[in-house]
Amino acid sequence: MQKKKALDVKVYFESLTIKKQLQRRDMSYFPAYMKMDDKNIIIIGAGNIAYEKLTRLLDFTPNITILSEHISKQVEEVSKNRDLKLIKKRYKEGDIDSFDIVIVAVDDIGLQKKIYSEAKQKHILCNSVDSVEYCDFIFPSYIKRGDLIISVSTSGASPSVAKYLRRYIEKAIPNDMDKFIKKMKQLRKSMPKGRLRMKFLDEMVKRYFKDRSKS
Repeated sequence: MQKKKALDVKVYFESLTIKKQLQRRDMSYFPAYMKMDDKNIIIIGAGNIAYEKLTRLLDFTPNITILSEHISKQVEEVSKNRDLKLIKKRYKEGDIDSFDIVIVAVDDIGLQKKIYSEAKQKHILCNSVDSVEYCDFIFPSYIKRGDLIISVSTSGASPSVAKYLRRYIEKAIPNDMDKFIKKMKQLRKSMPKGRLRMKFLDEMVKRYFKDRSKS
C-alpha cells in the first residue's frame, strides 16, 4: 500500500514537471531592444555559425570576445579587422565569468547544456544556436538602416519564415527612410516638448507616407 502511494506521488510530481516544461515552451519571447554599449559578450565557437552571429552582433557592439580551440579564417579575419579579442583554447568552466552575455555557437548539445546551466547560476544571459531550450533570448531576423531597426521573429518556430518575411517587409521600406528619420530626429531635438511638437511631427510622418503611397 505504501509502495503504491509512493509511486502515485512520484507519478504526480513527474507529470507536474512535464506540464511546467510544456508551459514554458508555449510562452512567447518578449520583444525588447537592449542597450549594448556596456555589455561584454563572449562567443563560444569560431566556425560558420559563430561567424554569422558575430557579423550580426557587430552591427550593435564591438565588445565581443571569441573563444574556441579552432578558429575559422572568416572569424579570424573579421576579428583582426575589428580588433576583437580571440582566445584559442578549449572551453572550461569559469571562462564566462566576466561577461554579461554568452553565445554558444557550437553544435555540441552536451556543451550547450553545460554552459547554459553555468550561465543560469551566474545570472549571465545565454543563447545557444538551434536549441531554444538552452536560450534566455533568441536572435530575430532584422532590418537595420541607421536608427531604424525592424525585427521579425517566429519565437524559434521557423527561422526561414522570419527570414523571408523580413525580406518582404524590407522591400516596402522607402529608400530615403534613413534620411527622413535623421530629419525627424533633429526636429524633435530642436522643438520644445508638448502637444504642438507632437502634432507637428505626426503630421510630417503622415504626409511622408501619404506621398510615397502615391508613387
